[in-house]
Amino acid sequence: MKKTLVTAITTALVVGAASTTFAAANPFSDVPRDNWAYDAVAKLSQDGVVNGYGDGSFRGDNTITRYEMAQIVAKAMAKNDVSAADKATIDKLAAEYADELNNLGVRVDNLEKKVDNVKFTGEARYTYTSDRHAGEDKANNNEMLFRLEPTAQINENWVAKARMDWASTLQDDTNANDTDVSRVYVEGKLFGGDVKLGKLPTYSAQGMIIDDSLSGGEFVFGNKLKTTLTVGKYSYDISTRAQLDGVAATPAGTTGTGTYSAIQFDYPVNNKLALTASYNRLKADDLQANYGTDKVSIWTAGGSYKFSDTVALEGLYAKNTEDVAQNKAGNVQLSYKGADANKEGSFGIYAAYRHLGQGAVLDPTYDGVFTGQKGYEIGGNYAFYKNIVGSVLYFDGKDIATDTDASKLFGRVEFFF
Repeated sequence: MKKTLVTAITTALVVGAASTTFAAANPFSDVPRDNWAYDAVAKLSQDGVVNGYGDGSFRGDNTITRYEMAQIVAKAMAKNDVSAADKATIDKLAAEYADELNNLGVRVDNLEKKVDNVKFTGEARYTYTSDRHAGEDKANNNEMLFRLEPTAQINENWVAKARMDWASTLQDDTNANDTDVSRVYVEGKLFGGDVKLGKLPTYSAQGMIIDDSLSGGEFVFGNKLKTTLTVGKYSYDISTRAQLDGVAATPAGTTGTGTYSAIQFDYPVNNKLALTASYNRLKADDLQANYGTDKVSIWTAGGSYKFSDTVALEGLYAKNTEDVAQNKAGNVQLSYKGADANKEGSFGIYAAYRHLGQGAVLDPTYDGVFTGQKGYEIGGNYAFYKNIVGSVLYFDGKDIATDTDASKLFGRVEFFF
């Protein structure tokens, strides 16, 4: 098992490094004679897979355009009786010249399904957090995480996916005891809709209610009005900041496993305005002790509006209809642009107000505010280089239960592959 895991990680790192180092730039730029692609094509020529420009030559030491190189790669991709090593070389070349091949009418995505059945993506990331609360010492944390996400093509309509995480806490040099396999599921088309089955990701109500994984199924259907149905077993950890720091909270955080179900409607009114509404239900005996009821029933309504291609506003309101404390939640965020990992120098900034009543959310997507807190948040992100993105945010608000001041500084650098 360990050898298999090491092999998978090594493969992912090699593929990731290649995709970053050999990323395409200007599609009309020349390919230098000492470029790695020349050696790759020369090897394919020696094996009889391609024959250069048709006259058996590569024009000596002359440079060629990326489109000329793509034409050679396209010929190689049309071959079926090639060795496994040559297939790997062709796939690597196809990934490098994907844009040019697509412009030539060679659909790389479809061909890759036949040539490379398993693909790896992922990231390595460093995260720093500093939580500060009135009358308490600040709590600082440094963490490194390595994430691997394999995708295996089953057929033209179905894929299998997984997510594995390895984490290390830097301030005390400790590692997570086990590999965290948070996702293992299949995804595909069924009855005219999109289906996920297994240990799958779930993201409800702009991520304010839940951004986590559960064991079950999800079915998405509809054209303009999109309906998402989700049901499954959910291992929850509804924890407040106060509970995590050993301070009393009302209600206290709770953990357990229950049955989660949700229905969400998303409707784009036009190219600027989009509306959303959902119902989210969690039922579990473990909820009774802290909530006085064995279920959470959360309704949401909200939407988003694009003022332009770079400025957008989103908002959401949520309420738990059960008789519990902190039964309301809300979020308003104004965003400008956003970092794109594929575009060096791209960036984004935002400002938000968030109120996350503990009884009205399950596992929100936000990095700044804890469940059971409310306040203002500002942040931004920046792509330093291709596939390297940094983000920072600052939260200033209160713990809802105790009405005491709270703040948080958060920073992260992500290396995607």
